[in-house]
Order: sequence, then structure tokens, then C-alpha cells
Amino acid sequence: MEDFGFYLREGFYHITDWKGYDHILFIMALCLPYFAKDWKKILVLVTAFTIGHSVTLALSVFDAILISSKWIEFLIPVTILLTSLGNILQKKETVHQPKLRYIAALLFGCIHGLGFSNYLKSMLGKSETIVTQLLAFNLGLEIGQLLIVAAVLLVAFVFIQVFNVLRREWMLFVTGGIAALSLVMALDRIPF
Repeated sequence: MEDFGFYLREGFYHITDWKGYDHILFIMALCLPYFAKDWKKILVLVTAFTIGHSVTLALSVFDAILISSKWIEFLIPVTILLTSLGNILQKKETVHQPKLRYIAALLFGCIHGLGFSNYLKSMLGKSETIVTQLLAFNLGLEIGQLLIVAAVLLVAFVFIQVFNVLRREWMLFVTGGIAALSLVMALDRIPF
């Protein structure tokens, strides 16, 4: 059980670590179009992302899938940029085609999971049984993601309800910043 707590903490710290801010930016971009009252939709969205990265994380740790880390490090900011562009192109305050957004979160989660895999592989070493460690690490990631979502929703509430910033303007401002950062990251990480 001691291992479980260790990997749970590692998953939590890995997603919330500012050095790995690309994952934080993705979660922010993913949940920006939503209100706190949409918590069920947000939970499904974040869980779809977690399922995606859990699958590829497990496959990668078991060496069932091998993709160059240079490509993964390039594709991660591309997923952030695409999610941000989806927010910018959204015409109304409500999310159109939420199922498409869930599918994108799942697929983009697969890419992000490959980004987590090298870190987790280095921690696991030559361990024979890794199911518990994978489960704990992924639960830690999920808890961290939900904390990020809560922070984004709280800050949005303050700006929209307290400072009377228009919802659409708030989303465009923050999403624009995320898009700009992810574009710079993607250009810096072009693998060829």
C-alpha cells in the first residue's frame, strides 16, 4: 500500500508541476468553455482525457507502443493549439458537439499519455508488477487535473461574476494566450 501512495503522489505532482505546464495548459483549454454548473460534462471530459492517457501510458510502459519522444513532445503542444482553436472558433458560449470534444479529449489524452510514459518508466525500473503503480499514478493525475479545473472555474467565476468581464471575452483572452504559448512550444519542438 506504501507504493500506491507514492505513485498517487507522483501522478498528482507530475500533472500539477509548473515545469510541465503544457499539461496544465491543455486542461485549462479543455475546460474554459464550461461553467461550474457544467461539472458533469467537465468530469466526463477530463475522465475521457485520463482514459486516453492511461491506455497509452500502460501500452508504452509495457513496450507495446514505441513512438519517438521528439514527436510526442511536438504533438503535445499541437493538441493544446487545436483545443484552443476549437475554443476560439466556437461562436456561442455553449459548447457545440460535446461528443466530438469528448472524442478529441480521449485521442489527445493518448498523446499526452505517451509524454508521461518516459517519466513513469524511469520510476518503475524493472518492476515486474506495475498494475497497482499505473492505477495509483493515473488516479493522482486525475485528482491533479480536477484541481486544475476547479482553479480555472474559480478564476473564471471571479472575473465574470465579480469583475463583470463578458464570458466570451474572458474565454477568448485566456484561450488566445494558451494558443500563443502552445504555438511557440510546437515551433520549438519541431522534430525535424
